[in-house]
Amino acid sequence: MRPAVPGVKLTYEDYVLFPDDGKRHELIDGEHYVTPTPVRKHQAVAGNLHGSIWSYLQQRPIGRVFTAPFDVIFSDFDVVEPDLIYVSHERARTIETTPWVRGAPSLVVEVGSPSTRKRDETVKRRLYERFGVDEYWVVDPEIDAIKVFRRAGDRYERVAELLLENDDVLTTPLLPGFELRLPKIFED
Repeated sequence: MRPAVPGVKLTYEDYVLFPDDGKRHELIDGEHYVTPTPVRKHQAVAGNLHGSIWSYLQQRPIGRVFTAPFDVIFSDFDVVEPDLIYVSHERARTIETTPWVRGAPSLVVEVGSPSTRKRDETVKRRLYERFGVDEYWVVDPEIDAIKVFRRAGDRYERVAELLLENDDVLTTPLLPGFELRLPKIFED
C-alpha cells in the first residue's frame, strides 16, 4: 500500500490492501479515513433501523437493505461503508450489486458519533449528493435526532430534522407507507 502523501490519491487497488482490523476504512476523493468500531448505542440504533426496513420489505418486496460492513464503490477513489443502505429493485437494474454495490444506492444511512459527525454532514453528504444517492439520513444517537436530505435536481435539500423529544415519525417516498416513530429507532 502506498503511504498517504499530500497530493497523492489512494485508489480502490490500495483500499483492498487495508488491514482487516475491525475498523471501518473508507476512501473519499482518494483520502483514507479510519473510524473505530462503533459503540453499543450506535449498533442498537443501526439495528433498529435495519430491522424496521427489513420487516417493511418482507411485506412489500420493492428492494433490499444491507448493513455495514458492506462496500459501496462510487469510483476508483471513493469507497465507503455506510451503516445502512437501501437499493430499490429499480435502482438495482442500473448498478452492480454483487458482490458489493458499485454505484449509488437509493438510500444511505450514517449513524454518527462524535468522531464522525462533521464528516457525515459535510464530506459524506457531498459525496452522496455528487454520485446521485436519492436520499441520505444522518442519525445522531447522542442527541436522538435524524436529518433527512433528499435530492432536488442535482442537489440535496434538508427536508426534515426529526427529534425524539417531539415524538417525530420517519417516512420516505422511497418506501411508500413506511412510518417509524423515533422512540422505536432510539430504543436501547
